Amino acid sequence: MHTLTLPQDELAAMISRHAPGDGDYSTAVGNLSLHRQSAPTESLFHAVRPSVALIVQGAKKVTLGSATFHYSRMQYLLTSVDLPVQVRVVEASVEAPHLCAVLTIDSADVAALLTEENAAQSMPIPAARGISVSDVSPELLDAMLRLVRLLDKPDEVAALAPLIRRELTFRLLHGPVGGRLRHMALASSQSHQVGQAIDWIKHNYAQPLRIEHLAGMANMSMSSLHHHFKTITAMTPMQYQKLLRLQEARRLMLVERLDAGTAGYRVGYASESQFSREYSRQFGQAPMRDVGQVRAQMGGVPTAYATPS
Repeated sequence: MHTLTLPQDELAAMISRHAPGDGDYSTAVGNLSLHRQSAPTESLFHAVRPSVALIVQGAKKVTLGSATFHYSRMQYLLTSVDLPVQVRVVEASVEAPHLCAVLTIDSADVAALLTEENAAQSMPIPAARGISVSDVSPELLDAMLRLVRLLDKPDEVAALAPLIRRELTFRLLHGPVGGRLRHMALASSQSHQVGQAIDWIKHNYAQPLRIEHLAGMANMSMSSLHHHFKTITAMTPMQYQKLLRLQEARRLMLVERLDAGTAGYRVGYASESQFSREYSRQFGQAPMRDVGQVRAQMGGVPTAYATPS
């Protein structure tokens, strides 16, 4: 007797097959990656791009500044702007590993869909946190499953993957937290203006940060920038820059094996003692001791640092 397979079970089976061991796997389908862990993990630091992360098995905890988000099987995490976060797998086992599919969102798809919908005429949406959690709808699950199925049909990827990615973006825009993604794309919104400030910090984190310059570039007053920046990222611009610096310094020590002084200088610190002090406050111990412990825990260089966003 033939037994029907639920879509979520088929997706879990496909992720298991294409991600056969623990770790993060890029795929032949552009912007799509698969993730597997067979045990809970320590918190790892990531620079997350606008994306949707859909869990089909297990659970995760994501921390952004002072805010914490939990999501599990048949839920997704929508990130609408580049953010430095801590990620921890909290539910996983060898028998039931944590399985997740992540699709980076193409801003061109968002812009095209909003243009077609004449989004400029839509009601204004207040700025909100750049990360949100929601339940997976049957339509969103179906689109993600069809995208992952393309891994078994490489000759169809070029023609069909862009169409399915756009459909996924459409489903997200019209989902319960799609307003946040929509707001980030509208040039007149505070979220879009903050996004411009975030983009500058991301590409210039080693440079001195002048709030008046950042506010002028975003076409906002300094007080408005500070307020909306903290609403979206749960951090001030200075805190955001500092976390980016410390995350990159940690990566440089882990992956490129730089010493603490060189890594601190590379990311913009003029004082090694200040770098060590702020690093210890963020990661719980002195730079080289922390790096040694991470290596020992992960059995080498963690994949999260080997291929930074």
